[in-house]
Amino acid sequence: MLLKRTFSLLLAVLLLLIGIQSSFGEETVIDPVWPVPDYVVHLLEIASDEVGYTEKEHGWTKYGEWAGDPYCQWCAEFQCWCVDQVDKLYGTNLLNEVYPLYSGTNTGRNWFISAGRYVIRKGQVEGWGYEWLKGHNSFISSGDYIPQPGDWVFFTWTSDTDTDHVALVEFCTKNTETGSVTIHVIEGNKPSAVARDIYDLNYSRILGYGTVHDVADITMQYGCRGNKVRELQEKLAYLNLLEEENITGTFGTSTVEAIRNFQQDPENHLKVSGIANISTQRRLTELYEAKRDLDPNTWQVVDDDE
Repeated sequence: MLLKRTFSLLLAVLLLLIGIQSSFGEETVIDPVWPVPDYVVHLLEIASDEVGYTEKEHGWTKYGEWAGDPYCQWCAEFQCWCVDQVDKLYGTNLLNEVYPLYSGTNTGRNWFISAGRYVIRKGQVEGWGYEWLKGHNSFISSGDYIPQPGDWVFFTWTSDTDTDHVALVEFCTKNTETGSVTIHVIEGNKPSAVARDIYDLNYSRILGYGTVHDVADITMQYGCRGNKVRELQEKLAYLNLLEEENITGTFGTSTVEAIRNFQQDPENHLKVSGIANISTQRRLTELYEAKRDLDPNTWQVVDDDE
């Protein structure tokens, strides 16, 4: 695949630039699980070119100036600036579509949550619930998700769950003897420059990841908003459990009622709570896919002559 070869070439160049090879003695590079999009390759190239940039007098940076505050703490501004450079150079439209444009605490993380592309390291997402990786039957715990190139890592330096720092994932490595995984990142404001660093996959200060790919599902309840809610509502509507007009992306009273009615059906064997938990979503998806398989409107006509 062209994308895989392109990323492999970039990775080889990066490893050469930072003085290591594809094998780190006991460390080996972990191949990405999902295809690496071209825009991620471009983003990593641009971020890599910025390594070594140092803030000027009184903390001035070009990233802060670009974002509207030249003297701000600039880890997020650096990453958003890099995304903007990809948009300008390659004609993409990534800012506020694939990656957030933000400066404030928690804003970037909350943007990824709403977009349906946030993976928590462990525990539950505030206001939502527990997550599970697609195709898995248990909730996410620390170390279950290995971040992919282009993902954003959110950190906290305090004892609470507020995001205090963000970094861009280049790649991950695995120790062949211990099995431990290391995340290799580029980050701004480190502490006054753009620099590379490494973090253990289970580092306690990592809150979670804003992901390039949609890799996890999440418990939803009243008040949740975002793409995952809309997808849930579309399934409910397709099964005639929710009116089309209530597909809003907001988990309101109509969605609570629809979930409760679905859970009350004795054939589903679900606890009635009005919360779209893992068992409810799994059963809903099962019935949704079964109906689609029998729906001629979803069939794809293939021309045998092609």
